[in-house]
Amino acid sequence: QVQLVESGGGLVQPGGSLRLSCLASGFTLSSYDMRWHRQAPGKERELVAGISRFGTVTNYADSVKGRFTISRDNRKNTVYLQMNSLKPEDTAGYYCNARRSPDGNLAYWGQGTQETVSS
Repeated sequence: QVQLVESGGGLVQPGGSLRLSCLASGFTLSSYDMRWHRQAPGKERELVAGISRFGTVTNYADSVKGRFTISRDNRKNTVYLQMNSLKPEDTAGYYCNARRSPDGNLAYWGQGTQETVSS
C-alpha cells in the first residue's frame, strides 16, 4: 500500500515554529522528488517547497523563502518541512507530494496536516 502520512501540524503563535514530517511507505523515496504544497480556504493549492531525490537541489515559494526549509532522510523514507517565523498567512492544510524522477510518471499525495498560525 502506497502511503504518504503527514504529521506535525497544529496551532502556533505568530513568529513561532513548526516542523512537519511526511513518512512514505510502499515505495522507495529516493526515486522521487518531494514537494510540500499548501491550500488555504478559498485559495488554490500552491507549491511551498521542493527537494530533489538526494537533497542536492531545493526550491521555495517566494512567500516562504528564508523562513522554511525542506529536507529529507531517504533512509527513513521521510521528508521534513521546518517552518520558522510563522505568519497568519501561512495558515493552511499542508500536503506532501512525491513525484517520480526523472520521468514524473508516478505521483502520490498525502492526506494533509493542518497548520494554524494565530494569536
